Amino acid sequence: MNYNLFAREMRRNATSLIIWTIILTLFIAGTMAIYPVFLNNQSKIMGMLSIIPAEALEFKGISNIGDLLSVLGFYAVNNIIYMLVLGSVYSIVLSSNILLKEEYNLTAEYLLTRPLTRSEVFRSKLSVIFINIIVLNLVTSIVGFVSIELVKKGSFSVNAFLILSLYTLLLNMVFAAAGMLFSTVVKRPKPVTTFCIGLVIILYFVFTISKITENVAKIGYLTPFKFVDTNVIDPAYRLDPVNVVYFIGFTLFFLVLSYRLYLRKDIYT
Repeated sequence: MNYNLFAREMRRNATSLIIWTIILTLFIAGTMAIYPVFLNNQSKIMGMLSIIPAEALEFKGISNIGDLLSVLGFYAVNNIIYMLVLGSVYSIVLSSNILLKEEYNLTAEYLLTRPLTRSEVFRSKLSVIFINIIVLNLVTSIVGFVSIELVKKGSFSVNAFLILSLYTLLLNMVFAAAGMLFSTVVKRPKPVTTFCIGLVIILYFVFTISKITENVAKIGYLTPFKFVDTNVIDPAYRLDPVNVVYFIGFTLFFLVLSYRLYLRKDIYT
C-alpha cells in the first residue's frame, strides 16, 4: 500500500463520508426520538398501521407491527432503510468510483506514471473504502445505541444490537466489493453511480417481494439482504455462521476478481 496515495484518497473522500454520516445519524436519532411518542399513542398508531396493506409495511421492513413496541424492534425496522439500504448505497457508490474516477477525470496516466504499481493503487484505495465504511458503521451504531439508551422504557439485548450492527457492516462490505468489481469491468470511463444505486434498490425490492409473496419466496436468496437477520426481538436471535460465511465469501470473491481484472485492464488515459 502507498501511504501518500492512501492519505490523498482519505482527504478526497472525507467530505462525502462526513455528509453521509451526518445524514444517517440524524435520521437514526430523529426516528428514535419519536419512539416515546409512539408508545404514548400506540393504540392510535397501531390502529392506523393495521389498515395499511401488509405489502407496504414489508417494504418498510415491518413484518409484525407488534415488533415496533420493543425499542430494539423499533430501531431495527428503521435501521433496515437507513443503514442496510442507504449504507449499502454509500458503500457501492464509493467503491465503484474510487478506481474509475481516475479514468473519467483523465488522471489515470498521471497516477500510473508515478512510481506506483497497480497493486499499490488497488490496495491503497481498497483500504480507504474499508476504513470509510467502518467509520460510517461505527458512528451510526454508537448514535443508535445512545439513542436507544435515551428513549428505552425497559431493558434490551445489547448482544442483539451488536449482531445487527455486524450484519449491517458485512452487508455494506459485500456491496462495496461488488462496486469494485463493476469498476474493473466497465470499458468506457464514465461514472456508474446511477447503475449502482439502482442495483441496491432493485435487490432490496426483490427481497421485499420474496417476503410478501410465497410463490416467489426463493428469489430472495438472490439478494444479500436475505442473509441479514433483523428479527432482533427473537430470544434465540444469534449470529448465523452460514450468513457470515456468505458475506465474507462473496466479499473476498468479488475483491480477488476485481484485483485480477484491474491488473490486466486497459486503463483509459
